[in-house]
Amino acid sequence: MLTLSVLDQSVAVTGRSEDASIRETLALAQHCETLGYHRFWVSEHHSHPSIVGSAPEILMAAVAATTSRIRIGSAGVMLPHYSALKVAEQFRVLEALAPGRIDLGVGRAPGSDMRTARLLRADPHQSAENFPVQVRELQAWVSGIDLPEGHPGQGVTANPTGPTTPELWMLGSSDYGAQLAAHYSLPYAFAYFITDGQGADQALELYRRLYKPTPQRPQPEAVLCVWALAADTEAEAWHHFSGRERWKIDRNRGALGPLPSPEEAALRPYSAGEQVEVDRLRRSALVGSGPQVADKLHALAERLDVSELVVITWAHDPAVRRRSYELLAREFL
Repeated sequence: MLTLSVLDQSVAVTGRSEDASIRETLALAQHCETLGYHRFWVSEHHSHPSIVGSAPEILMAAVAATTSRIRIGSAGVMLPHYSALKVAEQFRVLEALAPGRIDLGVGRAPGSDMRTARLLRADPHQSAENFPVQVRELQAWVSGIDLPEGHPGQGVTANPTGPTTPELWMLGSSDYGAQLAAHYSLPYAFAYFITDGQGADQALELYRRLYKPTPQRPQPEAVLCVWALAADTEAEAWHHFSGRERWKIDRNRGALGPLPSPEEAALRPYSAGEQVEVDRLRRSALVGSGPQVADKLHALAERLDVSELVVITWAHDPAVRRRSYELLAREFL
C-alpha cells in the first residue's frame, strides 16, 4: 500500500501578505491530519520572495500544539547554518511536546542565496564541507549516544531527554545526500520536485546499494517528495496549475516573486521560446482529476520502488489546495 504525506513551503501569493502564508500552513496541517495523511513536513528558506517559511522548528511547534496524530517534520533544516547541538536541543524540545511524532530532516543546501547564507552563520568561515561531521554530531545528540573520546562535545547532553527521540532524515536531490544517508544508516527523502525527476533512479540505487544496516534500521527507507495538483476535473486542475506554471517559467529566467493567480497568469501570454518550456513541463506534470493524479503517483512509486510519497501542492487559492489533498486522500487513504 502506498503511504501519502505532505510537504508545505508556506508559499507567498499575490494579493495577500506573507504572514498569511504561515497561518495557512498551520490550517493545512490540521486539515491534512483529519484526512489521514501520515506526515506533515515544512521547509526552510531565507530571503526568498516566493517561499517564506524561514523557521521550521517554530512552525512545527505550532503544528504540534494544534494536532494530535500526524507526524511533523522539517524538510528540512539547513544544517550548515547552525550548531548541531542547538538543532538537537530544538528538536528534543519538539519531541517532548509531541512524543513519537517528530521528524528531523536535514540538508546541506543554503535554502537561500550565498550572501544570505553567510549572514545566517555565526561563523562566516563555516562551510557546507563540514556537513558530514555535523550530521554525525546531530545523530549522536538526538539519539542520546555519547560522542567519541577526544571530541569536544563528549559528555554534553542535548536536553530534554525522554523515552522517545526525533527521527533523523537525510534530504537530498543528488547522489551526495543518498551516499551520506546510506553511510549513516538514515532514511532518505529525494526531492523529486526540485530536479523534475532527474537523477532520482541513480540516487535511490546508490542509497540502497551502499546502505549500512543497523539493528535499529536493518533496511533502507526512501521516500519521494513530489509536486502534484488534483481538482474535480482535469480542466480545472490545469487552470489552477497555470499560476505555478507561469511562476516556473519566470523562475527559469531569474525572476522570483509571489505565486500569481490563474487570472494574472492568463494576462501574460507565453513567447514561442517559453511555450516550448511549457509543453515540456506539462508532459511530466502530475496534474489532473483525483483518479488521474493517483494513477500517475502509483506509476511513479512503482517505477522507483518507494512505498511513500510526500506531496507538495501550490495553489493561489487555499481552498484549491485543500481540495487537492482531499481528492488524493479519497484515492489513497
